[in-house]
Amino acid sequence: MSKENSSPIASFIIRILSYGANSKILTQSEIKDKVLSNKDCFVWDIEVPLPGKFIIDIEFLDLKTICTKGEEACSIWSNGFIQKIQNATALESLGRMIREGIYTDITINVNSEGSIKAHRAILASQSPVFRSMFSHNVKETDLSIINIEDMSIEACQTFINFLYGTVNDDKFLMHRLDLLHAADKYDIHDLREACQKSLQEDIDAKNVLERLQLASFYGLTKLKISCMQYLVKFGKIYDVQGDLTTFLQTADRDLICEVFHQILDARKK
Repeated sequence: MSKENSSPIASFIIRILSYGANSKILTQSEIKDKVLSNKDCFVWDIEVPLPGKFIIDIEFLDLKTICTKGEEACSIWSNGFIQKIQNATALESLGRMIREGIYTDITINVNSEGSIKAHRAILASQSPVFRSMFSHNVKETDLSIINIEDMSIEACQTFINFLYGTVNDDKFLMHRLDLLHAADKYDIHDLREACQKSLQEDIDAKNVLERLQLASFYGLTKLKISCMQYLVKFGKIYDVQGDLTTFLQTADRDLICEVFHQILDARKK
């Protein structure tokens, strides 16, 4: 096999970014199946003016090699690895769109705290409520404005970041009750499930009754089962006696009956 035939074949994105803390992409190109050989030079024609300092960034998408003469080039990365790279690239692109306000076409006004720029297509793809809102002749469609009055600006930003796949874990935990409300209001199944799973993970005597009511109100079956198990199966009902009076006064009657039925059934076994 000749040395030329054994040269790797690469697909990549090459970018030029401005230099500094708030660097932005000045230009980029996607190169497919480029043979990387010591004999050849890579020439990239740039049609934009460049500043004094800039950064060249190369993101490899695939790398192929020819193992045997006559065979087609095959990727040295597994399909799963390539998929992870593609997913990471897509998420980074979405994150950049929302951070830099690239071609935003909708403004979300949050109480009197401020506003967030977003994209109709992203919101509509995640929420059938937003999709219906943008598809019908409603005020928000004409003005390109959405008014959200039941969330803080921080909670709303976390909500939007989730839709773009760029949510911060700490922010998610901080605002997960607001996010659960938003998931229910805008019919976002993935967010609803993420909130349910998160609320299941740190049930304790201080929050179990509150979360049981949340589970009942929002129809979160898995969270409800986890709360019941904590109270009944693990015998923690005696640890919440201080909050039990408030629970009996405020909770749904059917939920209270269900709790007591679970306790009675557990004692019979």
